[in-house]
Order: sequence, then C-alpha cells, then structure tokens
Amino acid sequence: MKRYLIPLIVFVVMLGFLAVGLQLNPREIPSPLINKPAPAFKLPTLSAPDKSIGLQDLRGKVWILNVWASWCVACRVEHPVFVEFAKTGAVPIYGLNYKDKRDDALRWLANFGNPYQQSLSDTEGLVGIDFGVYGVPETFVIDKDGVIRLKHIGPVTPEVLQGTILPLIKKLNA
Repeated sequence: MKRYLIPLIVFVVMLGFLAVGLQLNPREIPSPLINKPAPAFKLPTLSAPDKSIGLQDLRGKVWILNVWASWCVACRVEHPVFVEFAKTGAVPIYGLNYKDKRDDALRWLANFGNPYQQSLSDTEGLVGIDFGVYGVPETFVIDKDGVIRLKHIGPVTPEVLQGTILPLIKKLNA
C-alpha cells in the first residue's frame, strides 16, 4: 500500500498544476520588462537605411512599438486596426520590422498601408530579443520616460485598442 502512496501524491500534485495552467490566458504572458526602461537600441529605418532611430530619439512622448513582419499572417489581421488608428494621430506608432527582408517589408506596407511614423529594420532580430519578443505580432506602449507600460502578445483587435491601449495612452498623456 505504501509503495502506491508516493506516486499517487505526485499524480495529484501534477493534476493540480495542470488544472491551474488550464485556467491561464496564454496572451497574458507576464513580461519582466513591464514598468522597466525599454532596452536601448539604434536601428536603421526601413524606408531610408542610411538613417537610424534610437530609443533616445523617442523620449518625451508616449508611443507604440508594433513588432511585425511581412511573412506574419497574424500581422495582416491587426494591420488595418493600426492603419485606422494612425489616422487619429493620438500617439505615434513605430514599427519594428522583425527578421524580414527590406524589399518584402516595403512591398507589404505599399500594399496594405503604412500606419508607422517610421518602421525600424531589425533583420537579425536582436532588438526584438532585447524586448523579449516571443513572436510577431507584439505591441508595446512606452511612456515619455522610455518605460514599457504594456506588452500585448498577438494581434491588436479593435476591442484591445479601445479597452486596453487607448485608456492607458490617455492616462500616460495626462
């Protein structure tokens, strides 16, 4: 009887972990970068590779960093949301073109619209790694001091934009 007790206890504990894990939302992966300074970077712009933009250039304003790629199917889902949102001028949106070919990315923006103030070219994916990017699309809200206030994994929907991102932007701009 005793030899079955230990495996039974281990099984019950593992079943408990499974039950807790099934209740979690996979889009709510906690980021250790929330409320921490955004990683320093300086990258060439997609439209003019001889020009670059760094974190220091963006200080003093609340802004959105949207990580995208031309090969990303889910990016096509969220892209119209950003195109429409960019028309409001509520906050500058910067793109981080992740592990992509420049020509493919430029063609993609020409076909689907360009919501970005600038899109930065991260062909090696190193800045994405610094930001803790798991995959594309991912979106960050960064405050005036360069601190990451939100990380959204997956496509931004109109509901996420209206219910989460816009209220945060209004609060940060107040």
